Amino acid sequence: MRSAKQRISSALILAVGASMLMGCELPERNTQVKSIKIGVTLYDQYDAFLSELMEDFNTYAAAKEEETGIAINVEVYNASQSQTTQNNQVEAMAQDGCDIICVNLVDRTDPTTVIDLAEKNDIPVIFFNRELVEEDLERWDKLYYVGAKAFESGMMEGQIAAAAFLQDPSVDRNQDGVYQYVVLEGEPGHQDAIVRTEYSVNTIVSSGIEVEKLGYAIANWNRAQAQNKMTQLLSQNGNKIELVIANNDDMAVGAIDALKASDLSREEWPVVVGIDGTNVGLEAVKNGEMVGTVYNDKEGQAKGMLELSFALATGGNLEDLNLEDGKYIRMPYAKVGPDDVDEYLNR
Repeated sequence: MRSAKQRISSALILAVGASMLMGCELPERNTQVKSIKIGVTLYDQYDAFLSELMEDFNTYAAAKEEETGIAINVEVYNASQSQTTQNNQVEAMAQDGCDIICVNLVDRTDPTTVIDLAEKNDIPVIFFNRELVEEDLERWDKLYYVGAKAFESGMMEGQIAAAAFLQDPSVDRNQDGVYQYVVLEGEPGHQDAIVRTEYSVNTIVSSGIEVEKLGYAIANWNRAQAQNKMTQLLSQNGNKIELVIANNDDMAVGAIDALKASDLSREEWPVVVGIDGTNVGLEAVKNGEMVGTVYNDKEGQAKGMLELSFALATGGNLEDLNLEDGKYIRMPYAKVGPDDVDEYLNR
């Protein structure tokens, strides 16, 4: 089986020289299509969830090559959390003849340059995983989004946390009937982070549980930052913390790293919950360090993004993809606990 070619480009890739634009217009569906080029730019290639999603994307691309006989070239760029860098990468992809551009936005509120470049060059854009504002997606008819609804993950995380409190009396360490918690949140002002936190806490409260917020820290989706922040929260609150709500698994595992390094015994650990169902998060659920996580269907998102890319680049029928409102592919979340974690680890 031929493998889809992938090239990890540096964060500062720019268009070189005065190369003329290669064919970027959508070809008609016909037997003359021999190859397509898909450009992908990631807000941060070291994000664990995105790394796993792109592995799946390349696997599906290789399978699609074998199925259709059409070569699929995938070029992956790392924006290194810089929107300016990402804008330059999109410009480079347009000049490099990409048929489709897939964008994991650095700043979901600032897609204007990306959209303008794509429209100018008539190249469809598939935004994924970090959802832009709906009004921006409506600016042009060749803009799409693949992902999930952030509020669903927050609700499920809250359900996991609430069930732990209601089913295990030992979770309420001080037996005051109140769930004392801290939050490890993603980026400041990021919609997914805000929504995940809000719905997690509200779901716990709606379960009839009184809560008390002991602390809060921004850890930027990052394990190492989360470990540092959790260490600070432990120094301030000690064993008073009964719940750690993390916006993603990397931060949840970072909190676990801090707990392992602390003076707390394993029995004194708070409940830790996360979101994404990354391999490291699932392993933490399996070994009992996390009570549960919310599985973000990276396989489904990768497959949806690949199928949409292929259909757009080859003039395929989009009706087969069941797009919501003609623009969205949304995959459902799923709660994962010790009883079913092996099912997700084996995907």
